[in-house]
Amino acid sequence: MEILYLMIICSVSLAVIFLIIFIIGARKGQFEDDESPAVRILFDDEVKTEKETKTPGNKKE
Repeated sequence: MEILYLMIICSVSLAVIFLIIFIIGARKGQFEDDESPAVRILFDDEVKTEKETKTPGNKKE
């Protein structure tokens, strides 16, 4: 029966630690921008032209 009390104390302590870490993260603004990472993947990268990709040592003939 004593192990049950020990396990309850450990689980409640761990839950309190996670709650404190969550509150600190929320106050510092960790969860403020939740939309832009999902939308950022939809934007295309800039298309490079052939002149930009050529280097002096890489000449195409």
